[in-house]
Amino acid sequence: MRRCKFTQRTAVGICMFAMAAVGITAQENIIGFDSDQWVKTNATIVEFKGRPSLMGQAFLKDVAFTNGVIEVDLYIRSGRRSYPGLIFRIQPPGNYERFYVRPHRSIFYPDALQYTGVINGIAEWQICHGPGCTDFATIPTDGWISLKIEVMGSQAKVYLSDSEQPVLHIHELRHGVSTGTIGVEGPADGSAYFSNFRFRQDDTLAFDPPPHSDSPPGMIKAWELSQVFKLSQLDFESYPLSQEMGDITWQNVEAEKSGLVDIARYYGRTGREPDCILARATIEAVKNETRKLKIGYSDFISIFLNGDLLFSGNSSYRFRDLSFLGIVGLFDTVYLPLEEGENELLLVVAESYGGWGFMCQDGTAEFIHPELEREWATEKQFKIPESAAYDALHEVIYVSNYDGYNIGQTEGQAISKVSLDGKIIEEEWIKGIVNPTGMAVFEGRLYVVERSHLAVIDTKSGEIVSRHAVPDPGFLNDIAVDGDGTVFISDSSKHVIYRFQGEKVEVWFHGPEIRNPNGLLALEDRVVFGNNGDITLKAVLRDTKNIENIVRFKSGIIDGIQSGPDKGFLVSLNEGKLFLVTTSGNVVKLLDTTAEGVFCADFVYAPEKNTLVIPTFLDNRVMKYIYKADTE
Repeated sequence: MRRCKFTQRTAVGICMFAMAAVGITAQENIIGFDSDQWVKTNATIVEFKGRPSLMGQAFLKDVAFTNGVIEVDLYIRSGRRSYPGLIFRIQPPGNYERFYVRPHRSIFYPDALQYTGVINGIAEWQICHGPGCTDFATIPTDGWISLKIEVMGSQAKVYLSDSEQPVLHIHELRHGVSTGTIGVEGPADGSAYFSNFRFRQDDTLAFDPPPHSDSPPGMIKAWELSQVFKLSQLDFESYPLSQEMGDITWQNVEAEKSGLVDIARYYGRTGREPDCILARATIEAVKNETRKLKIGYSDFISIFLNGDLLFSGNSSYRFRDLSFLGIVGLFDTVYLPLEEGENELLLVVAESYGGWGFMCQDGTAEFIHPELEREWATEKQFKIPESAAYDALHEVIYVSNYDGYNIGQTEGQAISKVSLDGKIIEEEWIKGIVNPTGMAVFEGRLYVVERSHLAVIDTKSGEIVSRHAVPDPGFLNDIAVDGDGTVFISDSSKHVIYRFQGEKVEVWFHGPEIRNPNGLLALEDRVVFGNNGDITLKAVLRDTKNIENIVRFKSGIIDGIQSGPDKGFLVSLNEGKLFLVTTSGNVVKLLDTTAEGVFCADFVYAPEKNTLVIPTFLDNRVMKYIYKADTE
């Protein structure tokens, strides 16, 4: 069953009204759908469950909405596919923001809530996905619920069923800051109904700054796009420039920060029949080589290098199975046989439904800050190295082998000892440890997190001197020790931080502010932790237990935290990134190995040695970097 879409014809009708900046500007009362203020498209007004209600699509005349609050009551029938929601900042021709719910995916899928931009009549839900666009939700059916959106600048917050906290933060609206009319959009098939629509304009809404985001390394940014062709005009698997396609005009375009080329920003659709476009870029090689290229696209693609077909794929909605969405991401890989000099990369990208775009990344690229220099990397001989700790007394590095493929077994589980020059002194220095994760060294003791215990190891003798049970553990993760020897442990599934002061492990901090904690750093007045429920680096004050938000990331898993230069913080995202967070809140990327698929787990920083040691988790290596931080 196809999703109900706001058509280009509807968008043309909108432009007759959306440009008027007069009329309803401070409305707070309910605007009945029988009012002549509404323009209705494929809509029916009915009496439903005791209320005058609307099925279908409608928008208000003469509204210039930029910032404020939009609310509507929503009734969704159970057991039905439906995509009802709100539309706002509607501008001609066919440009607006849209939020809707997928009740049939409630609870089970992370896209029961969906924000998408609509650009040139193309709803981009295959492009708008992940944090800031989609999320899990429990969506009640067979009863009236409230749906509210707060909009301010280039962000928005969504509230459902009178929730006190937003169920979705929209970090970056696809149209940025814009102005236009507002309305509702849903199917007219009796699966969903709207009632009690109301809104107000408000420029005083308080929003936190958007989360930090950065550009992935190796994205191909400079492209040329052709005009639009019908897919049926060409042989999709033959080099298009050798076909009779008539005159081709090219325009230079620049990919977005993420590396996405959003074709809808340049061209709309020409009709229901699939359209296609040509895109080309130049890749330079200093010698003949084979280079890995990671690609994402919607909906169809053919890839040619120097005129030869290398790849052809179909990522359209429900093509591979009935739950397949065709989301755009770097999910496929092709290997380019490059020749020395300039090489032509040419794509044919076709669209049928759900978002028209593509991205390409050099799969061998990495970003290393000028202040960082890789000194060595071990062979792949560890068993999922999760954490590293530096022992300044003995000048060695300890590495925990988590070995998550063999949970609960002691055979083969170990702590390794590595020298500062990268030699493995003892691969199984400590045996009989149970899937160790976080580690910390303090006064001749190595504290290690196991699956249900805190293990304490004498660093001189290499013996486990004690074990301390953690009450009812979930997933014990990281550990930190303060200057007085107090130990803190994060539990990622129980959403708590434990404390150990030499006798027993007890819950020290819990509450709604902490969800899925991982990385820890214990300071004199606070404990800094990575709160992966909202991907935010936070600090809990030790005397008051108040929470401070330090910086929020757009995506990823906050894994390691260390004190950095000038009282800042070094923070790793498990996927392969390392950042310096300064005291002023600036975020500086130091390392990015995500293109290569090399992880950055719970690292250690030894400033007296200018040394960073990073375990690569599933990559099964340990890498050392010299960090010559500019502290002026």
